[in-house]
Formats: sequence, C-alpha cells, structure tokens
Amino acid sequence: MRNWLFTVILIGVVAMARAQSAGDREEVLAILKRQEADWNKGDIKSFMNGYWESDSLMFVGKSGITYGYKPTYKGYLKRYPDRAAMGTLKFTFLNFSFPGPGVAFVVGKFHLTRPEKGDLEGHYTLLFKKIEGKWLIVCDHTSG
Repeated sequence: MRNWLFTVILIGVVAMARAQSAGDREEVLAILKRQEADWNKGDIKSFMNGYWESDSLMFVGKSGITYGYKPTYKGYLKRYPDRAAMGTLKFTFLNFSFPGPGVAFVVGKFHLTRPEKGDLEGHYTLLFKKIEGKWLIVCDHTSG
C-alpha cells in the first residue's frame, strides 16, 4: 500500500513539473516583454493584449479595484493620456512561480521614466492563467 501511494504522489509531482514547462515560463516573460515594448511605442491598445478580455479581469490600483477588460483599458487611457504621461517603461522581475497547473504568478517592479512629468515607480503582482492555450493576466495589482 505504501509503495502504491508513493507511486501516485510521484506521478503527480512529475505531471505538475510537465504542466509548467520552461516554455510556459518563456511565454509569460515574452508577454511582459511585448507589453513593455508596446507601452514604449505609446500603444496602450496593444499593451492590453496581455490581459484577459473578460468582465472578470481584476485590476487593483491606487483608486481601488476595477473589474473588467474595458474599464481597465479606459483606466489606463485616463491615467496615461499622452506620451509624456506614459514615459518609458522598464519592468524588473523579482519572483516568478507556478503555484498550480495553468497558473503563473509574477512579482516585479516597474519604473516609468518621465522627464516632463516626473518619474513613477512601484511594484506589481500579476496572476496569469492559461486560457484556451494562451497565457493571460487575470489579476493585476499595481502600486505606484
């Protein structure tokens, strides 16, 4: 009985390791690198491609919780109406983990270099979920 239980646990551990491959990590990081590049081109619409296009998307910021893709997008447009406000974005990744199958958790810092408006920086936590084979941000908590 003990060997059977050990085998089942081992199979589960191996399955978890396979579920979150190095490719998954690279896909998530590529999304963030693309978002950084889109932001630095002044393209908030393309930046939003990293987010889950759903009313269940959650964005937590200074002003509280925003639910939904469209309200999150509108919030970005309001807070960053022009290139001077957007500045140049730099992400720094502090922690990256896969807490479960099809789920990734990223903690990092952002820095906006804004010569005309003053620099802005803070931390973020992102919860990604693999939905229909694509990694998407389902929850974003950004301070700063």
